Amino acid sequence: MVIFIELKKVKIFLLFMVLLIALSIVVYKWNLSETTSSTYIDDEAAVKVNRIINLRNSALLEQDIELLESLYDIDIRSGLWAYEQELKRMTYLRQWANKQAIKFIAINSDIVVRSTKDKNEGFALNLLVSTEYQYIYEDDLYNHNSFRIGSYHSLDIMPKDDGWVISREWYKDPFADSLDLESIESHGIKQIILSGQPVDLSNLSERRLKAVAYADQYCGAASPPEYGFQYNPDYRDYNPEGGNCANFASQMLYEGAGFKKNRTWNYERGAGSKVWLNANAFNNYMLNSGRASQIAHGNYENTLKASYELLPGDYIAYEVKGKVTHISIVTGMDSKGYALVNSHNADRYRTPWDLGWSNKNIKFWLVRVHY
Repeated sequence: MVIFIELKKVKIFLLFMVLLIALSIVVYKWNLSETTSSTYIDDEAAVKVNRIINLRNSALLEQDIELLESLYDIDIRSGLWAYEQELKRMTYLRQWANKQAIKFIAINSDIVVRSTKDKNEGFALNLLVSTEYQYIYEDDLYNHNSFRIGSYHSLDIMPKDDGWVISREWYKDPFADSLDLESIESHGIKQIILSGQPVDLSNLSERRLKAVAYADQYCGAASPPEYGFQYNPDYRDYNPEGGNCANFASQMLYEGAGFKKNRTWNYERGAGSKVWLNANAFNNYMLNSGRASQIAHGNYENTLKASYELLPGDYIAYEVKGKVTHISIVTGMDSKGYALVNSHNADRYRTPWDLGWSNKNIKFWLVRVHY
């Protein structure tokens, strides 16, 4: 009787273990299926959007309108709007390059897929796109120059005919202030730019070098890949609240160059003062406090020659309708001595200082910082 009872217990235990193992196998296969499916979806979407953006870069480089149009679903309103905005960008780049006496020789993007989800028959994605533009001057085919622009995209891609197209896209455009431009007056400008010479920056002060190093490391989506496309996480990002450009410039002066905070210009407990954060207030403070002085002020034609006096670590303030709305930091010069800048909002890395700011109503403050 005892033996029978013990055998019965053993059978029940073995049956329980078999059921437990079977259930574990089912759960494992289900999880594996879900993981594989999710990974496949992400990889598939990434491959398709990467191809679209690479083709778009080719279209911009070659000024190929037919190729550009083929990347959008222009039969729906959102796709048509996205295409028309990109066409304006293409036109602006061509006009700016003509004014600048340069030729783009390559446009390449590093793409970070931040999120992906199914949407109808396609995908909805959020991307970080860091794009490098390489260029040469018309009279100098051997010295290659480059700059980077970073942007954050929300877009949908859908299958159409035998390929995939963009059916919706939005991103904060670094050229937005110049997209309605009909032409860029280039009379006399080319001669000034082409007469520029390389600049010897070997005698920059240590504080200026540290300021530039900070600006390069934390210029966000525009930064080279080795910096991780990030802002300094010790500071709040004010882009959702109107802009982060002055915050970035203030950080550079404090963290990089060692300028001391004070009651007026201050950041503490996760928040900055108006002078620290607001572009117009920042510029007024720097000029009135003696920490900086004006090199020139006026429209592009009136400040172009003076821009060659700028040094890395100086800054440029961009004025629209009498108010400064943007600050960028001078971080270098190209092969013709043309000033290059870093900034937040539309993130820029070593970008020609007027690119995206070509409308006639824009005035520039060229400012020397006293290190």
